[in-house]
Amino acid sequence: MTTPRRHISPGYQQQLDQGYNFGSVLTFGQRPLLTDPAQLDEWQPDVAVVGAPFDLGTTNRPGARFGPRALRANAYQSGTYHLGTGLEMYDWVEVVDYGDAACPHGMVEQSLDNIKQRVAEVASRHIVPFVMGGDHTITWPSATAVADVYGYGNVGMVHFDAHADTAESIDGNLASHGTPMRRLIESGAIPGKNFIQIGLRSHWPGEDVWDWMAEQGMRWHLMDEIWERGFQAVMADAVAEALDGPEFLYISIDIDSLDPAYAPATGTPEPGGLVAADLLRMVRSLAYRHKVVAMDVVEVAPAYDHADCTVNVAHRLFTECLAGMAAKKRDAEGVPKGRPAV
Repeated sequence: MTTPRRHISPGYQQQLDQGYNFGSVLTFGQRPLLTDPAQLDEWQPDVAVVGAPFDLGTTNRPGARFGPRALRANAYQSGTYHLGTGLEMYDWVEVVDYGDAACPHGMVEQSLDNIKQRVAEVASRHIVPFVMGGDHTITWPSATAVADVYGYGNVGMVHFDAHADTAESIDGNLASHGTPMRRLIESGAIPGKNFIQIGLRSHWPGEDVWDWMAEQGMRWHLMDEIWERGFQAVMADAVAEALDGPEFLYISIDIDSLDPAYAPATGTPEPGGLVAADLLRMVRSLAYRHKVVAMDVVEVAPAYDHADCTVNVAHRLFTECLAGMAAKKRDAEGVPKGRPAV
C-alpha cells in the first residue's frame, strides 16, 4: 500500500477549525470533504461518511432527506477526545466526508442506484461506509453494495428498529422503507438466519409477514424481551446470531428504535423504545468487539426535532462507533489508555 496523501491547504483547515457555528465548510465532524474515488485512493481513510438524502419511501411524515444536512450542520460536538475510552478519536481512525449520493427528485430507481454506487466506491476499498439516511429504503442498496464486496452470506445484520421492514410491498411499491429487509434477504445479500432485529414493537406488520420471517430463519428481539431480560443480555444473543457463520457485521439503526423521548424527529415515532444511553454504548461495544464493515443511521427527519436532540443522538451513534473502532486499534497496538474522566 502506498503512503496515504492527506494534505489540505491551510485555508481549508482554517475553515474546518472554525467548527459548526462559524465555519463556511460544513462536513460530518468537520472532517475533510472528498468528492471522487481517486481522492479516496490518495487519502486512504478508515471511514468515509456518505449522505443518502432519499425519503421517497416514507409512509407517514416525510423529511428524512434532510437528515444528512442536519447531521453536518446542526449537531453539536464539543470536542473529539472520548472520555469513556480515554483517547483522541481521530488520532486512531482517519475519517472523511464523502458527500452525498445524488437522489434526483421523484426518481426512485436512479436514486437507489446512485446510493449503491457511492457506497460501493467506499466499501470496495475496504473503507467503512457510515451512511446517513434518508429513510430506511436506503439500506437495501447500501447493504447490497457491502455484501458485493465481502460476499453474500458473509455479512450479518444487526438491525435496531421499532418495525420489521419486511413487508412484501407497501401500496404495491417494492422499494419502500417498509420493505428493504425483505429485499436483502430475497437477494441473498444477507442470509435470513443472520438478519437479527432488536427493539421491535408497535402494531405492524401483520401475522402473515411474521410467518414469512420465521420461514427465512430470521430472529428478532422485541422490546418486551429487552424489558424482561435486559439490553445487554439480549444483545449478547443477537450478536451471536448475526455472526453465526458470517465474519462481518453491518449495523443498521432506524432512529425510531429509540423512544420518541430521545428521538422525536422521525416519520414513524413509536412509544416504548430503547434508551439513548444504552444504544450509544452498545454501538461502541459492537465496533470494539466485532468486524463492523458498515453502519447506517436512518429516518432522522429534522423538521420535527426539538432542540436538535434527534440530530445529536444520531450524530453520537456514529461517533460512538468511531470510538469503539479507535479503542480497538489502540488496544491491538498495546498503547496505554489515556487519562480517565475525573
